[in-house]
Amino acid sequence: MTLIHVRIDNFLIRLVYTKVMYIAILGRQPALGITELECLYGADSVRWFSDTSATIDSSDFNFERLGGAQKAGRVVASLHGDWRQIGTQLISTYAESWKGRNGKITLGISAYGFTASARDVQKVGIILKGKLKNSGVSLRLIPNLEPALNTATSHHNKLGLSENKVELLIIRSSNGRVIIAESVGAQNITALAARDQARPKTDAFVGMLPPKLARMMINFASPLANENIRILDPFCGTGVVLQEAALLGYNSYGTDLSEKMVDYSRQNLAWIVGKRHLHTTQTIEQGDAMAYRWTPPVDAVVCETYLGQPFSAPPSPTKLEEVRGNCNHIVSTFLRNIAPQIAPNTPLILAIPAWRAQDGHFAHLPLINELAALGYTRAHLDHVRDEQLLYYRENQVVARELLILRKS
Repeated sequence: MTLIHVRIDNFLIRLVYTKVMYIAILGRQPALGITELECLYGADSVRWFSDTSATIDSSDFNFERLGGAQKAGRVVASLHGDWRQIGTQLISTYAESWKGRNGKITLGISAYGFTASARDVQKVGIILKGKLKNSGVSLRLIPNLEPALNTATSHHNKLGLSENKVELLIIRSSNGRVIIAESVGAQNITALAARDQARPKTDAFVGMLPPKLARMMINFASPLANENIRILDPFCGTGVVLQEAALLGYNSYGTDLSEKMVDYSRQNLAWIVGKRHLHTTQTIEQGDAMAYRWTPPVDAVVCETYLGQPFSAPPSPTKLEEVRGNCNHIVSTFLRNIAPQIAPNTPLILAIPAWRAQDGHFAHLPLINELAALGYTRAHLDHVRDEQLLYYRENQVVARELLILRKS
C-alpha cells in the first residue's frame, strides 16, 4: 500500500491511502471480534492494533454488518506522543479544519490506551469548543465520564452517522503508536436489545443465544457473496440465527426436534420479516438433527448445538464426564448425518459446549480431536488461537466453543 506522509505543525502526520483504512474497537472478547473481521476481509487486510482494537484495510468495510465490534472509524492520522501532545494537535488541527463548518457540531472524544483521565480528555474538547466559538462555529461537547465514551452514549447521540455528529477515536498501542479515526458509528444496542427481548417468543430453558453472537457466527462463514445463499440452523431453537441470517440478506432454513421451538421460530421470523420488510425466504421444519434429511440447497450451516444442562457451579468429575459424553454423542452424530448431504468445502460454524472444571480449566468435547474422521477440517486463523474461540462471561460454567469447519 502506498502512503503519503504530510507533516503538520511539525508533529501530526496525516496518511493518505490508496485504499481507505478503518479501525474497530472490539467487544468484550476481542479475539471473537477480530475473528469476524478476518473471516470477512481476509487475514492480510486485518491487523491487531492494540489489545482491544484492529485495523481493516478494505474499501468494502461495512460496520453495520458486524456483531463483534463496539465502534469503528475511518483512520485520518497516525502519530506518536502522550495525551498532552496528542490533545494539542487535535485542538490545532480541528480548530482550523472546522473553522468554516456550517451548522452545530456535536462532538465526542474517546481515548483508548492512554493514562489520561476523563477530565484530561474533556479538557481537550472544552478548549476546542472555545476556539471554534471564536470562529463563529457552535459545538456541543458530549461529557466524558470515562476517557472513552461508552457504546450507549455514542449510539444514542448518533455519533459518526452524519457530518456534524462526530466522534474522534484516539487509540494508543503498546508500542506508543497512536491512531486517530473519525467514527462511522457505534453498535446499535437498541436494535440488538429489541431482537433479543422484544421477540414474540423466548424460552430461557433452551438458552439465549445473543443476537450479536449469532451475527458473528454467520460472518464466520463468509464471504458469502451470492444473495441467494441459504443458511441452515439444524438446532434452531427460537430462531436467533435464522433471524440474523434474514437481516443480513440470506435465506433462512431451520429445523428443530421440538415442535414448540419450531412454532416459536416461525413466529419470531414472521415478526422480524414484517418489522423490517425483509424479502428473503424462510423455511422452518420439525426434525431431529441426528437423523433428518434436509432439502437442498444448504450453502452454509450455522448453529448452536445442544449445550447440555446448565450449571451454577463446576460439576463433579463424574457428572462432567456424563454430560460431556451425552453432548459429544449428539453433536458427533449430527456431523456424521449431515456430512453426506452437503457439498465439499461447505462452511459449518458450530457453537458447542465447553465446561469450566473444578480446576478452573475448560473441558472440551472429544470430537474436537476427531474432526478429520468425521469428514471435516477446522479452519485455523492467523490472528487468534483455536483456544481463544470461547464465548463466556466471568464465572459462567458452560461456555460456547466456536468451531469454524469446512466439509472435507
